[in-house]
Amino acid sequence: MTVRDIFITEFDRERLRELLKVAEHFGSSRQDLRDLSEELERAAIVSSDEIPADVVTMNSKVVLRDVDTSELMTVSLVFPNDADAASGAVSVLAPVGTAILGYREGDTVEWPVPAGKRRIYIEEVVYQPEAAGDFHL
Repeated sequence: MTVRDIFITEFDRERLRELLKVAEHFGSSRQDLRDLSEELERAAIVSSDEIPADVVTMNSKVVLRDVDTSELMTVSLVFPNDADAASGAVSVLAPVGTAILGYREGDTVEWPVPAGKRRIYIEEVVYQPEAAGDFHL
């Protein structure tokens, strides 16, 4: 798969960097934190009022389709403290959370899993805070 450009708002970048700093302060060097850090480094940073409405930002609600099984799932991308699998709130530190951050509706993202690679197609961004005018969620 070709690496695509991803977009992250300045506001989300600052909050995610703070999350990484706190984890570093406590001596954590987990792979999920390294993966998120890498995504932040390669992202195009834009202001909240300039982010395209079809980009997955923090607190976005999206419909995802597993490319291999065609299973549909609706998830909200949240900070770790707000994660709740039962309600579909997926942490940005979960592999799928890090994978979809900054990608757009219509993109296919993949990441390694023990059995190979997992591929998810972003069917729809149902809700994006910035598009709704909720710039500080």
